[in-house]
Amino acid sequence: MAVHEDSNAHKKKSSDALDEIPTFNVENMQNNTRVINYSRTFMSIIGGVIAGILGFTGLMGFIFYFLVMAITTVGLAAKTGFAVHSYFDSWNRIVLDGILGGLLQTSSCGKIHCFPP
Repeated sequence: MAVHEDSNAHKKKSSDALDEIPTFNVENMQNNTRVINYSRTFMSIIGGVIAGILGFTGLMGFIFYFLVMAITTVGLAAKTGFAVHSYFDSWNRIVLDGILGGLLQTSSCGKIHCFPP
């Protein structure tokens, strides 16, 4: 993951906190968001395979999916060293982005029978 650039690091620290606005590199933010989406997609596939092998359907399948996404979120936060604001603009990027999208993909794939019986 790419770290945002702090252009004020070499300047003197001001005593007023309002003067210090963090700056983010747009390309790094897009790359980090892409990494989150790829990670969540991969973990959705792996979680779906494991849920299928274990026979989790219905409510147990949903609970298992959210458990896998929670583990993925903790893993992504650990990858950043729990300094999420160095890589993203807010915690919402790492906690919420892509969770419901993966659920929509897996549920719609099951409804239209993506794989032959």
